[in-house]
Amino acid sequence: MNIKNHMQLPDIPTDKPVLIAGPTASGKSALALQIAERAGGVVVNADASQVYGCWRVVTARPSQEEEARAPHRLYGHIEHDAPYSTGHWLREVVPLLAGSERPIIVGGTGLYFSALTQGIADIPTTPAEVRRAADQMSHEALIAAVDARTLAGLDIRNRVRVQRAYEVQATTGRTLADWKAETPPPALPLAHTTPLVLDAPRDWLNDRIARRFDRMLEMGALEEVREMLPRHNPALPAFRAIGVPELIAHIQGDLTLDEARTRATIATRQFAKRQRTWFRARMHAWTSITPEI
Repeated sequence: MNIKNHMQLPDIPTDKPVLIAGPTASGKSALALQIAERAGGVVVNADASQVYGCWRVVTARPSQEEEARAPHRLYGHIEHDAPYSTGHWLREVVPLLAGSERPIIVGGTGLYFSALTQGIADIPTTPAEVRRAADQMSHEALIAAVDARTLAGLDIRNRVRVQRAYEVQATTGRTLADWKAETPPPALPLAHTTPLVLDAPRDWLNDRIARRFDRMLEMGALEEVREMLPRHNPALPAFRAIGVPELIAHIQGDLTLDEARTRATIATRQFAKRQRTWFRARMHAWTSITPEI
Protein backbone atom coordinates (compact mmCIF):
# COMPACT_ATOMS: atom_id res chain seq x y z
CA MET A 1 0.00 0.00 0.00
CA ASN A 2 1.33 3.44 -0.89
CA ILE A 3 -0.60 6.59 -0.05
CA LYS A 4 1.22 8.94 -2.39
CA ASN A 5 -1.15 11.87 -2.05
CA HIS A 6 -0.24 12.26 1.63
CA MET A 7 3.37 11.09 1.97
CA GLN A 8 5.66 8.34 0.79
CA LEU A 9 5.07 5.16 2.77
CA PRO A 10 6.55 1.68 2.80
CA ASP A 11 4.34 -1.27 1.95
CA ILE A 12 1.92 -1.84 4.81
CA PRO A 13 0.93 -5.48 5.32
CA THR A 14 -2.75 -5.87 6.14
CA ASP A 15 -2.07 -8.57 8.75
CA LYS A 16 0.14 -6.47 11.05
CA PRO A 17 -0.80 -3.72 13.50
CA VAL A 18 0.34 -0.27 12.37
CA LEU A 19 1.97 2.15 14.81
CA ILE A 20 2.06 5.86 13.90
CA ALA A 21 4.00 8.21 16.15
CA GLY A 22 4.96 11.81 15.59
CA PRO A 23 4.86 15.32 17.00
CA THR A 24 1.66 17.23 17.49
CA ALA A 25 0.08 18.72 14.34
CA SER A 26 2.16 16.54 12.00
CA GLY A 27 -0.82 14.80 10.37
CA LYS A 28 -0.80 11.50 12.28
CA SER A 29 -4.55 11.21 12.73
CA ALA A 30 -5.29 11.97 9.08
CA LEU A 31 -2.79 9.32 8.02
CA ALA A 32 -4.27 6.73 10.39
CA LEU A 33 -7.76 7.40 9.07
CA GLN A 34 -6.55 7.19 5.49
CA ILE A 35 -4.97 3.78 6.12
CA ALA A 36 -8.09 2.53 7.90
CA GLU A 37 -10.34 3.61 5.04
CA ARG A 38 -8.16 2.16 2.30
CA ALA A 39 -6.87 -1.02 3.91
CA GLY A 40 -9.13 -1.62 6.89
CA GLY A 41 -8.52 -1.40 10.61
CA VAL A 42 -9.57 0.33 13.79
CA VAL A 43 -7.88 3.61 14.77
CA VAL A 44 -6.64 3.45 18.38
CA ASN A 45 -5.63 6.53 20.36
CA ALA A 46 -2.13 6.79 21.82
CA ASP A 47 -2.29 10.42 22.94
CA ALA A 48 -2.57 11.16 26.65
CA SER A 49 -4.64 14.33 26.23
CA GLN A 50 -7.16 12.87 23.82
CA VAL A 51 -8.51 10.33 26.32
CA TYR A 52 -10.55 13.00 28.14
CA GLY A 53 -14.19 13.30 27.22
CA CYS A 54 -14.32 17.01 28.05
CA TRP A 55 -11.84 17.96 25.33
CA ARG A 56 -12.40 17.36 21.66
CA VAL A 57 -11.58 20.65 19.96
CA VAL A 58 -8.72 21.87 22.17
CA THR A 59 -6.83 18.55 21.94
CA ALA A 60 -7.50 18.10 18.19
CA ARG A 61 -9.32 14.84 18.72
CA PRO A 62 -10.85 13.34 15.57
CA SER A 63 -14.19 14.96 14.80
CA GLN A 64 -17.47 13.08 14.96
CA GLU A 65 -17.49 13.00 11.16
CA GLU A 66 -14.02 11.45 11.10
CA GLU A 67 -14.99 8.91 13.74
CA ALA A 68 -17.93 7.91 11.56
CA ARG A 69 -15.61 7.07 8.66
CA ALA A 70 -13.75 4.30 10.51
CA PRO A 71 -13.89 2.69 13.97
CA HIS A 72 -12.05 4.70 16.65
CA ARG A 73 -11.17 3.47 20.15
CA LEU A 74 -9.84 5.02 23.39
CA TYR A 75 -10.82 8.57 22.45
CA GLY A 76 -12.68 10.78 24.92
CA HIS A 77 -13.63 7.88 27.18
CA ILE A 78 -12.16 9.16 30.48
CA GLU A 79 -13.70 11.69 32.89
CA HIS A 80 -11.66 14.83 33.51
CA ASP A 81 -10.85 13.84 37.11
CA ALA A 82 -10.27 10.11 36.60
CA PRO A 83 -6.77 8.73 37.21
CA TYR A 84 -5.16 7.62 33.95
CA SER A 85 -1.62 6.47 33.36
CA THR A 86 0.45 4.58 30.83
CA GLY A 87 -0.49 1.40 32.68
CA HIS A 88 -4.20 2.19 32.33
CA TRP A 89 -3.76 2.76 28.62
CA LEU A 90 -1.83 -0.46 28.10
CA ARG A 91 -4.45 -2.52 29.92
CA GLU A 92 -7.11 -1.04 27.65
CA VAL A 93 -5.20 -1.45 24.40
CA VAL A 94 -4.11 -5.08 24.88
CA PRO A 95 -7.61 -6.57 24.30
CA LEU A 96 -7.84 -4.59 21.05
CA LEU A 97 -4.78 -6.43 19.73
CA ALA A 98 -6.79 -9.65 19.65
CA GLY A 99 -9.84 -8.11 18.00
CA SER A 100 -11.16 -8.92 14.55
CA GLU A 101 -9.90 -5.61 13.10
CA ARG A 102 -6.25 -4.70 12.65
CA PRO A 103 -5.32 -1.89 15.10
CA ILE A 104 -3.80 1.31 13.76
CA ILE A 105 -2.36 2.87 16.92
CA VAL A 106 -1.66 6.57 16.55
CA GLY A 107 -0.51 9.34 18.85
CA GLY A 108 2.22 11.50 20.23
CA THR A 109 2.72 9.96 23.69
CA GLY A 110 6.00 8.13 23.33
CA LEU A 111 5.69 6.33 26.66
CA TYR A 112 2.55 4.58 25.45
CA PHE A 113 4.44 3.14 22.49
CA SER A 114 7.40 2.18 24.68
CA ALA A 115 5.12 0.37 27.12
CA LEU A 116 3.40 -1.46 24.28
CA THR A 117 6.49 -2.55 22.35
CA GLN A 118 9.09 -2.80 25.12
CA GLY A 119 7.00 -3.73 28.17
CA ILE A 120 6.06 -1.91 31.34
CA ALA A 121 6.55 -2.76 35.01
CA ASP A 122 3.46 -3.86 36.95
CA ILE A 123 3.52 -1.03 39.49
CA PRO A 124 0.83 -0.90 42.22
CA THR A 125 -1.85 1.76 41.87
CA THR A 126 -1.13 5.05 43.63
CA PRO A 127 -3.40 5.57 46.68
CA ALA A 128 -5.63 8.63 46.52
CA GLU A 129 -3.98 10.25 49.52
CA VAL A 130 -0.53 10.00 47.92
CA ARG A 131 -1.82 11.58 44.72
CA ARG A 132 -3.54 14.39 46.63
CA ALA A 133 -0.33 15.17 48.46
CA ALA A 134 1.67 15.10 45.22
CA ASP A 135 -0.85 17.39 43.54
CA GLN A 136 -0.10 20.04 46.16
CA MET A 137 3.68 19.87 45.69
CA SER A 138 5.52 22.26 43.41
CA HIS A 139 7.22 20.94 40.30
CA GLU A 140 10.60 21.77 41.86
CA ALA A 141 9.77 19.87 45.07
CA LEU A 142 8.76 16.80 43.08
CA ILE A 143 12.02 16.86 41.13
CA ALA A 144 14.01 17.18 44.36
CA ALA A 145 12.23 14.15 45.83
CA VAL A 146 12.91 11.80 42.90
CA ASP A 147 16.16 9.84 42.71
CA ALA A 148 18.83 10.83 40.21
CA ARG A 149 18.75 7.52 38.31
CA THR A 150 15.04 7.87 37.62
CA LEU A 151 15.36 11.56 36.73
CA ALA A 152 18.02 10.71 34.15
CA GLY A 153 15.39 8.82 32.16
CA LEU A 154 12.65 11.46 32.41
CA ASP A 155 11.75 14.66 30.66
CA ILE A 156 11.95 16.63 33.91
CA ARG A 157 10.05 19.56 32.35
CA ASN A 158 7.02 17.30 32.13
CA ARG A 159 5.33 17.54 35.51
CA VAL A 160 3.08 14.55 34.85
CA ARG A 161 6.09 12.25 34.37
CA VAL A 162 7.97 13.63 37.36
CA GLN A 163 4.90 13.38 39.59
CA ARG A 164 4.33 9.81 38.47
CA ALA A 165 7.91 8.93 39.47
CA TYR A 166 7.41 10.56 42.86
CA GLU A 167 4.11 8.76 43.44
CA VAL A 168 5.67 5.37 42.62
CA GLN A 169 8.49 6.04 45.05
CA ALA A 170 6.14 7.26 47.79
CA THR A 171 3.72 4.37 47.30
CA THR A 172 6.10 1.44 46.98
CA GLY A 173 9.30 2.55 48.66
CA ARG A 174 11.14 1.67 45.45
CA THR A 175 12.28 3.97 42.66
CA LEU A 176 10.65 4.01 39.25
CA ALA A 177 14.04 3.07 37.77
CA ASP A 178 14.08 -0.08 39.92
CA TRP A 179 10.59 -1.04 38.78
CA LYS A 180 11.54 -0.50 35.14
CA ALA A 181 14.52 -2.80 35.57
CA GLU A 182 12.04 -5.64 36.17
CA THR A 183 9.95 -4.97 33.10
CA PRO A 184 8.12 -8.05 31.71
CA PRO A 185 8.02 -8.95 27.98
CA PRO A 186 6.09 -6.52 25.75
CA ALA A 187 2.48 -7.05 24.74
CA LEU A 188 3.34 -6.25 21.11
CA PRO A 189 6.98 -6.61 20.05
CA LEU A 190 8.02 -4.00 17.52
CA ALA A 191 8.97 -6.70 15.00
CA HIS A 192 5.32 -7.76 14.82
CA THR A 193 4.19 -4.30 13.67
CA THR A 194 4.61 -1.74 10.92
CA PRO A 195 6.07 1.15 12.95
CA LEU A 196 6.03 4.61 11.37
CA VAL A 197 7.30 7.85 12.90
CA LEU A 198 6.62 11.19 11.23
CA ASP A 199 9.68 13.42 10.99
CA ALA A 200 8.13 16.78 10.18
CA PRO A 201 10.39 19.72 9.21
CA ARG A 202 10.45 22.29 12.00
CA ASP A 203 9.33 25.37 10.07
CA TRP A 204 6.54 23.47 8.32
CA LEU A 205 5.36 22.07 11.64
CA ASN A 206 5.48 25.44 13.42
CA ASP A 207 3.32 26.98 10.72
CA ARG A 208 0.77 24.16 11.03
CA ILE A 209 0.73 24.57 14.82
CA ALA A 210 -0.12 28.27 14.54
CA ARG A 211 -2.83 27.69 11.96
CA ARG A 212 -4.28 24.77 13.89
CA PHE A 213 -4.76 26.77 17.09
CA ASP A 214 -6.56 29.49 15.15
CA ARG A 215 -8.77 26.78 13.66
CA MET A 216 -9.45 25.41 17.15
CA LEU A 217 -10.67 28.83 18.25
CA GLU A 218 -12.93 29.03 15.21
CA MET A 219 -14.33 25.58 16.03
CA GLY A 220 -15.22 26.47 19.62
CA ALA A 221 -12.18 25.71 21.78
CA LEU A 222 -12.84 28.74 23.97
CA GLU A 223 -16.43 27.68 24.61
CA GLU A 224 -15.30 24.13 25.33
CA VAL A 225 -12.88 25.35 28.00
CA ARG A 226 -15.39 27.85 29.43
CA GLU A 227 -17.89 25.02 29.95
CA MET A 228 -15.38 23.17 32.13
CA LEU A 229 -14.36 26.21 34.19
CA PRO A 230 -16.60 25.32 37.20
CA ARG A 231 -14.67 22.05 37.52
CA HIS A 232 -11.25 23.60 36.95
CA ASN A 233 -8.48 22.05 39.04
CA PRO A 234 -4.98 22.95 37.79
CA ALA A 235 -3.53 19.92 39.57
CA LEU A 236 -5.42 17.50 37.31
CA PRO A 237 -3.64 16.37 34.12
CA ALA A 238 -6.75 17.10 32.07
CA PHE A 239 -6.44 20.80 32.86
CA ARG A 240 -2.78 20.86 31.91
CA ALA A 241 -3.46 19.90 28.28
CA ILE A 242 -1.79 22.47 26.04
CA GLY A 243 -4.11 25.37 25.30
CA VAL A 244 -6.32 24.79 28.32
CA PRO A 245 -4.34 26.83 30.91
CA GLU A 246 -3.93 29.66 28.43
CA LEU A 247 -7.62 29.83 27.56
CA ILE A 248 -8.62 29.59 31.22
CA ALA A 249 -6.31 32.54 31.95
CA HIS A 250 -8.09 34.49 29.21
CA ILE A 251 -11.55 33.59 30.51
CA GLN A 252 -10.49 34.69 34.01
CA GLY A 253 -9.29 38.03 32.65
CA ASP A 254 -5.56 37.47 33.07
CA LEU A 255 -4.72 37.37 29.34
CA THR A 256 -6.17 38.85 26.20
CA LEU A 257 -7.23 36.34 23.58
CA ASP A 258 -4.22 37.30 21.45
CA GLU A 259 -1.90 36.73 24.42
CA ALA A 260 -3.53 33.37 25.11
CA ARG A 261 -3.18 32.39 21.46
CA THR A 262 0.50 33.38 21.45
CA ARG A 263 1.31 31.52 24.66
CA ALA A 264 -0.56 28.39 23.59
CA THR A 265 1.19 28.39 20.22
CA ILE A 266 4.61 28.77 21.88
CA ALA A 267 3.82 26.00 24.37
CA THR A 268 2.73 23.71 21.53
CA ARG A 269 5.90 24.41 19.57
CA GLN A 270 8.03 23.67 22.62
CA PHE A 271 6.11 20.45 23.20
CA ALA A 272 6.56 19.41 19.57
CA LYS A 273 10.30 20.05 19.85
CA ARG A 274 10.49 17.74 22.90
CA GLN A 275 8.49 15.10 21.05
CA ARG A 276 10.75 15.25 17.99
CA THR A 277 13.84 14.95 20.20
CA TRP A 278 12.34 11.99 22.08
CA PHE A 279 11.32 10.14 18.92
CA ARG A 280 14.67 10.66 17.21
CA ALA A 281 16.55 9.40 20.27
CA ARG A 282 14.41 6.32 20.94
CA MET A 283 12.79 5.22 17.69
CA HIS A 284 15.77 4.28 15.54
CA ALA A 285 14.12 0.99 14.55
CA TRP A 286 10.96 2.74 13.31
CA THR A 287 10.48 3.75 9.68
CA SER A 288 10.87 7.53 9.46
CA ILE A 289 8.57 9.25 6.98
CA THR A 290 8.41 12.91 6.01
CA PRO A 291 5.12 14.64 5.17
CA GLU A 292 4.97 15.97 1.63
CA ILE A 293 5.06 19.77 1.82
